[in-house]
Amino acid sequence: MSTGIRDLMADAAARLLAEEGYQATSFTEVLAASGAPRGSIYHHFPGGKDELVRAALERQADRVIGGLDRLAGRTPADIVDGFAAGWRRSLEKTDFAVGCSLVAVTASAGPGELRADAGRMFARWIARLSALFAAAGVEASAAEAFAARLLAGIEGAVAIARAQRSLHTFDLVVGGLRDEAAALPTHEKE
Repeated sequence: MSTGIRDLMADAAARLLAEEGYQATSFTEVLAASGAPRGSIYHHFPGGKDELVRAALERQADRVIGGLDRLAGRTPADIVDGFAAGWRRSLEKTDFAVGCSLVAVTASAGPGELRADAGRMFARWIARLSALFAAAGVEASAAEAFAARLLAGIEGAVAIARAQRSLHTFDLVVGGLRDEAAALPTHEKE
């Protein structure tokens, strides 16, 4: 049961980070959002807020990797569509309230271990995207470079969509990335 409460609190923290940022993700807010008892916070996260935020980031990063794993075997353009679809659904479902918890930490937690942790998690996403593109036949160097552009483009498009409360720019970015993915150099073209 204790693992369940820890995960519940980490998930609540990930959501709060994605909605409100690092500073607004307090223990009080996490307890209210998760329904966990007050004593749980120090029992499960004796290292304090940074330990809670790190757990939240890890769970979010793992969820994204899980979503990417479901895109195995698809074409490069379909990988772009599949990756973007999850972010689009999140924006629609939350009425533009939720962005990316890793971006929130990167933008507001200040320099230090949490920002470095977010950087490592972004690197995992890029590596997994790159592997998906390589498995789809894209040349290795092109796969890695495009994976980085895809992540940066989607993250920027999510931020703009939240600010504008519109999917217009998001859809333009995704369309451009889809076209670029379809034109990536593949092993068959060599």
